[in-house]
Amino acid sequence: MDTWRLLPIETNNAFMNMAIDEAILSSRINEKVSNTLRFYRWKPSAVSVGKNQNPENEVYLDSCKKLGVDVIRRISGGGTVYHDFEGEVTYSVVAKTSDLGTADLTTIYYKIYEAITDALRLLGVPADFSSGDAKNCPNLTVNGKKISGSSQTITHGVVLQHGTILRSVDLPKMFQLLKLKSANCTQAADIAKRKITSIQDELGHQVMPETVANALAQGFRAILKIQLEEGQITPTELETANKLFKEKYAKNQWNFSGKT
Repeated sequence: MDTWRLLPIETNNAFMNMAIDEAILSSRINEKVSNTLRFYRWKPSAVSVGKNQNPENEVYLDSCKKLGVDVIRRISGGGTVYHDFEGEVTYSVVAKTSDLGTADLTTIYYKIYEAITDALRLLGVPADFSSGDAKNCPNLTVNGKKISGSSQTITHGVVLQHGTILRSVDLPKMFQLLKLKSANCTQAADIAKRKITSIQDELGHQVMPETVANALAQGFRAILKIQLEEGQITPTELETANKLFKEKYAKNQWNFSGKT
């Protein structure tokens, strides 16, 4: 049985969160660390855009500034995501595709979502895998409503998949920040009520972030048939993350133009 590193839930700003994910990816490519499962939150709340998106087309930048919401570009693909400090737990998986038994993007999504589905089952929320389409990455739904979305990049035989688990969702705030073509903020929030749900909406009560993280760890152990050994990021990873933070993720050149 393979042993993966587990990095317990922590809170950082958007720029450090993305810098840490990339630092772990680099370390795994260079075989300095084992496959890693990480949990984190975003403070302040943030909007992330996919690697190839233009934030000006996707985000109400003035509203983000007014509300103190950071805007960051991911190295993974996919669409624009609002990461709410109060409502979200984020996971990231960094693993060799050979250890997951496939290099096919959709199959990797399915394997990881199987683990998340098992975690949500433990919490009392039955979820289903949705394979997505040309515009949307695969995701998890409850009665057709999205509860978890993810994005992915694969390089040198190592996958980084990071994604959201919605504990609760503030749709009016979300659509003050995210642009939905052909709909104003109020209309967008009303449309989203039919398409987005959360653990709290499904259960009728709050679930603590640590409870969600523990359930996720259980789901990954059971479905991927791995052991999880709690650890921390290495000094080399921290050094790399700090460098990426300063030279890449905290810079407008990357976040708004995609250039380093």
